[in-house]
Amino acid sequence: MQSSTSRLGTRSPVRRHLALAAVGAFAMASLVACGSGEAAVEPKENKISVEEVPDYYPDSYAEDVVAASKKEGGELTIYSNTSEENWAPIFRDFKKKFPWVEKVSANDLDSDEVFQRVLAEQATGSSPVDLVVSNASVAWADFAEREGTLQAYESPELAKLPDFAQLLPDVYAMSTDPQTIAYNTELMPEAPTGVADLADIAEENKDLLQDKITVRDPESSFGFTVTRNFTEANPDGWSDLEQVLPYTRAETSSGTQMEKILSGEYLAGFFVSGGPAFPVVDDSQGLVEVIYPEDGTTILPRGVGIAADAPHAATSKLFVDFLLSDEGQRAVAEGGLSSYRDGIEGPGLHTYQEVVEAVGEENVLFAPYETVPKDEVDAWLDKFYSYVEPAPEEE
Repeated sequence: MQSSTSRLGTRSPVRRHLALAAVGAFAMASLVACGSGEAAVEPKENKISVEEVPDYYPDSYAEDVVAASKKEGGELTIYSNTSEENWAPIFRDFKKKFPWVEKVSANDLDSDEVFQRVLAEQATGSSPVDLVVSNASVAWADFAEREGTLQAYESPELAKLPDFAQLLPDVYAMSTDPQTIAYNTELMPEAPTGVADLADIAEENKDLLQDKITVRDPESSFGFTVTRNFTEANPDGWSDLEQVLPYTRAETSSGTQMEKILSGEYLAGFFVSGGPAFPVVDDSQGLVEVIYPEDGTTILPRGVGIAADAPHAATSKLFVDFLLSDEGQRAVAEGGLSSYRDGIEGPGLHTYQEVVEAVGEENVLFAPYETVPKDEVDAWLDKFYSYVEPAPEEE
């Protein structure tokens, strides 16, 4: 099978996304309370068992992973498309649990750029990266298929997690981020309930909503996945898109979409990732709200894997296992991403289970981590761009 290389994926040009507006708060308000104007609800303190691991870990873990990590210098380097706001509680609690790890650094790259940078550095044999994190599923599939990119590792947490926790060999789901509809509560004539409903609202308010709805541009592998998955997993997906796309303009990042909905440049946006959206909602004092589309909410997992030549391999394993653990999944949810491990609940925490409860399991559209043949990519993009102009290049 020929994977896409010309218009998206690890070898295509990508556009740098705009930085997400400063959002200050890490705590999430409950989705029901979004838009109420009430103060964000602070999550409860995450109880951390310092230097302790679960009793279901293998006996060799203490020596092979924990003791080995203590000899690695207390550092960790992550290449990711994940914001500082999302990472903050995760890094805080990981360093609390393993106090010899004093420095964890992560950049905030475009979802495809993560892989381009790792591949370029690995080709020179001088990459400092320990962990790779992105939710660009097509790019992940291409990257993982290559020899010498990832280190083999089977987490002892895997048996405690749902089947979708392992996305690809040696690639785990850090979070299960929903693709939402966001809207400006002051400017929209009514609250949408799904993509089809948004199309109906646009047709009833043509003058108001023409070019005032934003959709995620599918040029990147992330954007391609979340838009195409709606048409592949929802029998009515294309017909719904064909109704709403004439009113839309494309943007290259969820951060940009949220900024412009907050400012009123757009009244609504769809296929907006929950990770960057929830903090903006919390800080908007009710001006912006998000909903899970009732006619199909795409879930796009955020993958994490250990780089083949990770300088801090043992510490990387500790980090992966922490992310998948009960403590780690609570920190993931506190940072604004959506956790998926059973039992993660409480004020201000978003979860996969919350989405299932809101829209029903039959309307959860789980996006696979797989390559797509080039001819299918081109045909799908040509059809999409027959309705919408590509997003302008960002400077």
